[in-house]
Amino acid sequence: MVHADASNFSAGVSKAEAYEQVLEQAEGLVYDQRNWVCNLANVAALLWHAFKSIPEPSPNVNWAGFYVLDPKVPEQLILGPFMGKVACQTIKFGRGVCGKAAKTAESQIVKDVHAIPDHIACDDASKSEIVVPVVKDGKVVAVIDVDSAVVETFDEEDKTALESLAKLLAEACDW
Repeated sequence: MVHADASNFSAGVSKAEAYEQVLEQAEGLVYDQRNWVCNLANVAALLWHAFKSIPEPSPNVNWAGFYVLDPKVPEQLILGPFMGKVACQTIKFGRGVCGKAAKTAESQIVKDVHAIPDHIACDDASKSEIVVPVVKDGKVVAVIDVDSAVVETFDEEDKTALESLAKLLAEACDW
């Protein structure tokens, strides 16, 4: 199969079907490739195309990607591979939704980002967000970050699927 075909999703697939395909394709794409940049770049594209194929409100995803542990600054994330508009370059642990997920090593679902006092607004169009930590050997090495231009886009189904993806990436990459 041509690699680009991995990001082809049938129009109108269910969220469960799209996530199943993301996980299956991610496994294939990371097979025999340990470089985190390559793997996260491909997975960011998979997520982007998956969200665009799922019924409302998922097509309103306006950013999907990663922040990774900054090797030069303790407890700081640095922008990783993503799809969407340009984004904030660094985020301190504990700051904003990504920073909270990194500090606590717990997934964060935010139904309305404007209700979060310390939300970091990289894009004013974002209304809701989900952030899932990627944990390797008890240490957060990255976070999966997905934003939507609609409130209440993300739920437990997203959380469960993205946590499975995070586990796959934690083991598949040399961090």
